[in-house]
Amino acid sequence: TLFARPSQPKIVVEKSTVPVRAAESICTILRANERPGVRHTVLSNPEFLAEGFRCVRSLVPKERLVTMNLWSSELSKLVANAMLAQRISSINAASAICEATGADVSEVAQAVGADSRIGPRFLCASLGFGGSCFQKDVLNLCLNLPEVARYWESVVTLNQYQKYRFADKIIVDLFNTVKGKRIAVLGFAFKKDTGDTRESPAIDVCRRLIDEGALLRVYDPKVASSQIRLDLNQPEPDEASDAAVLTVCSDAYSAAEGAHAVVICTEWSEFSQLDFGRIFASMAKPAFVFDGRNVLDHEALLRIGFRVRAVGKRLDCGGV
Repeated sequence: TLFARPSQPKIVVEKSTVPVRAAESICTILRANERPGVRHTVLSNPEFLAEGFRCVRSLVPKERLVTMNLWSSELSKLVANAMLAQRISSINAASAICEATGADVSEVAQAVGADSRIGPRFLCASLGFGGSCFQKDVLNLCLNLPEVARYWESVVTLNQYQKYRFADKIIVDLFNTVKGKRIAVLGFAFKKDTGDTRESPAIDVCRRLIDEGALLRVYDPKVASSQIRLDLNQPEPDEASDAAVLTVCSDAYSAAEGAHAVVICTEWSEFSQLDFGRIFASMAKPAFVFDGRNVLDHEALLRIGFRVRAVGKRLDCGGV
């Protein structure tokens, strides 16, 4: 409607994250299409919301409104997401150090988070961050500033390293090959309580395992089978087969049946409530669990008989 040259001034509000100074381009387009005497205004009002959480639809009290110039508003949301991504990559970098030294990343995070200057949020080591915002917003900060670009690109590079490090650990621990082996992948969304798979770490982990010849059996409580197949470029087979590269399962138990390993890729709450004794009994032996989100009771799994691997931890894994 703006480009129909309205006769009354309009206010255009940027809501989603955009590259810094995107409003400048918007203004240029608007100015070129304005009627004489009509002046449009561009505002930036980025949403500081987290996917999977419910928001209260109410007006924000005036005393809680924060006003700033247009460019600061655009930049603030990008920097917020970039700093959260940097925090995740930092604890994931620490997780690799913990595995090399015998430290426990959860204990390290607890100690670090007790420092009020740092705090405990976003200090959960995992197989990496995902979602539509973090990587995009980090890379939008690079601009034409080489040193700044190298810093922010390192956050994304570390995130990629963590995903491939996790996938390669699965391959190495399964006796240096996953060819022809069934692997149950529990969780495919980039985080719990959403069906969003954009930039999900599970995608890169699954692709690496498929490239190495694994037979994947995937279960996610919210992600549709068609989306999983699309993300992994695996069409629906003409008929079911035990040798299928990808099988999308209706529950965790069917995914784990006959599998050599269970891999946790999303921190769904239901996974910590599973009957792992039942799962162990149905799996090929030795049975492995790779906990990419550190959400399971590892000591309980060891008592059942699993060989357990977790992010940033060295566990007594049955003599291995």
